[in-house]
Amino acid sequence: MRASLRARQRRLARQRRLARLFLAMLGGAVVIGPAITWAQAPAPAVRPAAAPAAPRTAIPPGAPPLARDQPAFYQADRASYDRATGIATLDGHVEFWQGDRILMADRVTFDRTTGVAAASGHVVLVEPGGQTLFANYAELSQGMKDGVMEGMRALLAENGKLAANGARRVDGTINEMSRAVYSTCNLCAQHPDEPPLWQIRARSAVQDTEHKVIEYRDAVVEIYGIPVFWLPYLTHPDPSAKRASGLLVPDIGYSKHLGAFTAVPYYWVIDGQSDATITPLVGTRSGPQLDVQYRRRFNDGTLTVNTAIANDAGHAGGYLFTKGQFALDDTWRWGFDINRASSINYMRDFRVSGTQDFLTSQIYLEGFGQGAYARLDARSYQGLTTSIRAEKLPYVLPRYEYSFVSQPDVAGGRVSVEAGAFNVLRYDGTSTQRVRLSLGWDRQAIGRFGDVWQASLHLDSAAYAAHQFNEQPNYSTADSAYSSQAMPTVAVAVRLPMQRDAGGWGTQILEPIAQIIAAPRGSNYVNTNIPNEDSLDLEFTDATLFALNRYPGIDRLEGGLRANVALHGAWYFPSGATLDGLVGQGYRARPDNAFPVGSGLHDTATDIVSHLSFSPNAYIDLTSRQRFDHRSLNLRFADAVATAGPSWLRLDAGYIYSTTDPYLLYDNPPSQQVATAPRNEITLGASTGWGPWRLHGSVRRNLQTDKLVAAGLGARYEDECFIFDVNFYRRYTSINNDHGSSAIVFAITLKTVGELGFHAL
Repeated sequence: MRASLRARQRRLARQRRLARLFLAMLGGAVVIGPAITWAQAPAPAVRPAAAPAAPRTAIPPGAPPLARDQPAFYQADRASYDRATGIATLDGHVEFWQGDRILMADRVTFDRTTGVAAASGHVVLVEPGGQTLFANYAELSQGMKDGVMEGMRALLAENGKLAANGARRVDGTINEMSRAVYSTCNLCAQHPDEPPLWQIRARSAVQDTEHKVIEYRDAVVEIYGIPVFWLPYLTHPDPSAKRASGLLVPDIGYSKHLGAFTAVPYYWVIDGQSDATITPLVGTRSGPQLDVQYRRRFNDGTLTVNTAIANDAGHAGGYLFTKGQFALDDTWRWGFDINRASSINYMRDFRVSGTQDFLTSQIYLEGFGQGAYARLDARSYQGLTTSIRAEKLPYVLPRYEYSFVSQPDVAGGRVSVEAGAFNVLRYDGTSTQRVRLSLGWDRQAIGRFGDVWQASLHLDSAAYAAHQFNEQPNYSTADSAYSSQAMPTVAVAVRLPMQRDAGGWGTQILEPIAQIIAAPRGSNYVNTNIPNEDSLDLEFTDATLFALNRYPGIDRLEGGLRANVALHGAWYFPSGATLDGLVGQGYRARPDNAFPVGSGLHDTATDIVSHLSFSPNAYIDLTSRQRFDHRSLNLRFADAVATAGPSWLRLDAGYIYSTTDPYLLYDNPPSQQVATAPRNEITLGASTGWGPWRLHGSVRRNLQTDKLVAAGLGARYEDECFIFDVNFYRRYTSINNDHGSSAIVFAITLKTVGELGFHAL
């Protein structure tokens, strides 16, 4: 037994001497076996099967490491050293790491004379940034920063994959590759030898991991292995790069306004806080154009500037869009939006996205407090259609708003305050100055039978000064007016929700609602001295049935003694289906001539309003609102939205009907106003998705004129590496007498590389 013990001790001593000798060349700490503890080195991303446990060996003092500035570590099934050749060998499930780099292989040899580590068999090199390199064979030195690799493959961020016949590493940041291939597509599991959906093949390539860019020489883009086009030089950011300077994918297309055109954007990373995109565009009919977008992030805010200048059909044109927002402290911030363009034709010709009928510019200061908000701003507007005259557009210099809602007081109610002032200036039209103050107090209580009570006290007040009062939108007989108005209101509302358990039929709720409002009799606003800036667009629905003032603003105030009643019901089925509806009507002591005829609020009884929502299952959803004439029950307003079908085939429809068009009510004086044509439009759409495929189509038709307004059709394919989009759009209405327009757009996106597109307008 003693002899056996002495033999075991001699074997352990030999193993320790061998480990010390290997460390003398590699440096650092050695551990043989699965139980590994170390400092200054992360755990490897991939761990091989554990080897049998073996004793640990101490670190000899003064041992030179592979890279002298960092210790080295390893784990292997077996280790040996040849004194004659100076070569140390690790065999079986080898894990070797130094600093933040980890090397795994079936076999690793280290030549003490040359300082080169050679790895073979399932070689895996994990980089500090997470990039993983695979190879059949690798020779590495200088802390695994330099070396050559045979049969190299790299797994990058965003599913990027890079492969080459051979690669040379320089300083751990440059990978020079021959016969390189790049793609983000997954290979077919059943046929891995088949080419992916797309890939880039190049005679040579360089991956710069420090500057995060991949450059190709003599590159060919292939789709399913078929060459599509060739480029002598191609570069794109490394998938791990958040930002990288360089050319973006060109935009090539044809437009009836620009002719054949091309735009080549250049993205410029100025520094860590700012960047710019510079896009020159050249067309055969119009142009050239130079578009510049600049962005910068500050410690206290952000700034974006987008500007362009061009030759638009022989005339100089352009636009300027800027946006900034900056924090002053934890409560206050200020910002601005400046948006100007030379004309709507320029915006249309050069396909500026987000084109609208008008542009808004503003500068503002706003603050946020506990239940409070304040804002001071100034605004100007620019019309972009022939139907909007610049002289009629207002300047708001300035406008102030303040709102506050308190915590519950001793009586359980909440106090609310809304205050503000504005100065609206027009060259052609009324200029108005207004100061307003609104006070409110609301208290809710629940009775012994579950009845819910709401008591409200409210006061709206405002003072005005108006000039050119005889012009739009007021058309008064006087040129100037100075006036004020106030409306105190008291309201009490009660609702009694009653619930019934219908067993297997689900739960039913029936809720009668009643409200009474008392206020002084309001003005009829005929030949009034009170301007109207915020109460022009009025639409009475169930959403405003219980409002204390059914006008959208306070320039028109609803007064008098009135009551509102409604019946709300809901049915919740065990299957998850729901049915919810409401029908209601309002009554007043005497007619209110301040409301326009046809609004449903003119008589002692209002029109009947209702809404209905029905969702029988996850595949059908219907929501609609209606308003019926209280005498004839004829439909005066309807708004409905419906969707149906599973995710792979979804149908949707929308419908709107109104007896008047509110956008035309104030274009002329009341004496010249005529009944406007009803709005009557329907929209139909469908979308389908099956695997990576998406199809969609829509059509919008004006039933009043029996003409199409717009139609569109599109298709999309998307997988892990590729996107293909094609869309067709046709507008039948006329903007600036262009008699409608058509557009077809398709785009091909190679993920992590860029987008190729064509546009025809």
